[in-house]
Amino acid sequence: MTELDEETIEFAHRMFDLARSGGTEELVGSVAAGLPANLTNEKGDTLLILAAYHNHVDTVIALLEQGADPGRINDRGQTALSAAVFRQNAETVKALLAVGADPHGGTPSAVATAEFFKLPEMAALLRAA
Repeated sequence: MTELDEETIEFAHRMFDLARSGGTEELVGSVAAGLPANLTNEKGDTLLILAAYHNHVDTVIALLEQGADPGRINDRGQTALSAAVFRQNAETVKALLAVGADPHGGTPSAVATAEFFKLPEMAALLRAA
């Protein structure tokens, strides 16, 4: 495995921070300039998973438009869709479902997450997909 220099590591951390904070414009600019849309951190979280978990629907939509894979699973078996369901963000759930995110993908799946946390609105959105 190739060692990354400190500058590259700092840049990657900044990109993950942008996904967490909803820094859509800078993040998408970096993806458009060549940053992998499916970049993952040390936990397997993608930029999309982080944006979904932190309730940034605009960032989620922009990353999807740049080719981010809604089916990617992190090291804990979670997807962007299960993160959005857990956070009860209907707009993000709808955006992910619109591009084909699998409600049954991952462990726990988005469906299982809605059932476990008793989230009827989220369960209804998943059933309607």
